Amino acid sequence: MLITKKAQQVRTLIKKDFDDVFASYDVVIGPTTPTPAFKIGDKLDDPMTMYANDILTIPVNLAGVPALSLPCGFQDGLPLGLQIIGKNFDEATIYRVADVYEKATAFSKEKPAL
Repeated sequence: MLITKKAQQVRTLIKKDFDDVFASYDVVIGPTTPTPAFKIGDKLDDPMTMYANDILTIPVNLAGVPALSLPCGFQDGLPLGLQIIGKNFDEATIYRVADVYEKATAFSKEKPAL
C-alpha cells in the first residue's frame, strides 16, 4: 500500500509540473528517445538500453497528457524522433504543430537505412 501511495504522489508531482508548463506554453517539443532508433534486431540482448530509450516518453504517460512522435531527421542513417506534448484535451494543437512541421520539412518522406 505504501508503494502505491508513493507512486501516486510522484505521478501527481509530474502532472503538476506539466500543468505549470502548460500555463505558459501550448506545447512542449523535444526528442522522443535519447538516441537514434536501433537497427532491426539490434539491442535485443540489451534490455537496459532498450528500456533507457523509453525514458523520455515515461513522464508523458505518467502525467496522462497527449503526445505525438514524428520523424525529425537521421543520424548515421537511423531515424530520430521528435515528441510534441500538449495539454489535456487539446490534441488538435498537437496535430496542427505536427502538420506545420511536416510541411516545413521532408523528414517524414525519407527512408531510414534498415
